[in-house]
Amino acid sequence: MLSNTIADVINSLKGITLGDFLDILLVSFILYSLFRLIKDTKAYQMALGLGVVLLLFVITDIGKLYVSHQIIRGFANFFVIAIIILFQGEIRRFLTALGSQSFWKRFSGSPMIEHYEDLYLAVDYLAAHKIGALIAIEKEVSLKSYADRGTPVEAVMTKDLLVSLFFPNSPLHDGAAILREDRIVAAACLLPLPAQHTLGEHFKTRTRHLAALGLSLETDSAVIVVSEETGTISLAVEGNLERGMDKEQLKNRLQGQLG
Repeated sequence: MLSNTIADVINSLKGITLGDFLDILLVSFILYSLFRLIKDTKAYQMALGLGVVLLLFVITDIGKLYVSHQIIRGFANFFVIAIIILFQGEIRRFLTALGSQSFWKRFSGSPMIEHYEDLYLAVDYLAAHKIGALIAIEKEVSLKSYADRGTPVEAVMTKDLLVSLFFPNSPLHDGAAILREDRIVAAACLLPLPAQHTLGEHFKTRTRHLAALGLSLETDSAVIVVSEETGTISLAVEGNLERGMDKEQLKNRLQGQLG
């Protein structure tokens, strides 16, 4: 039995063509991209829910559960529309990244910046002195359209420059600073607010946090927020807002995102 199975596997492998191999690679890349896109987001739980529905569809078909199968099958016609609605944010980010030039940097070997020590020091200083700040870090999706709405800076990022941008009464303290690798591209940039969120009524008037969440939903950027009320450091990534971070936690989280 085992020898027959091995022989069948060998015969199947002999029949694989170059087209089959490329097909497997393409499907693997698509699945990997989808899993990477929804990992650690609310879309992951929705994907699990859809997977359960699909499993029930198969089980009711095999088990000849006619009524249950017909009910689930009736919903199957709306699955495509449901997927587009439920995953619209993730689909938009994926298509935007796919069409951006920076998406191909991962294949060209151009590394992301690894050392943001001045950024960590600046954020730590801003938090200690309760100075509000909003800092967006560009990754694969270009933030040029948002940078164009602000004031051009085009300077090497330093702790003192970042702090001075957000210092109270500074002309550029409102809005976001946008970083591209080790440079500050622009300041006082307007970021999109999310159409809806689950942060609660407490964040209803906190425009910085909402803007950070909104940009992380539209792009793959990592957005740092410093609260001027409490000095709390938050990080928005892929539609999730992580609050109550310190300098080391922020450093570790960003290195994971940018590495």
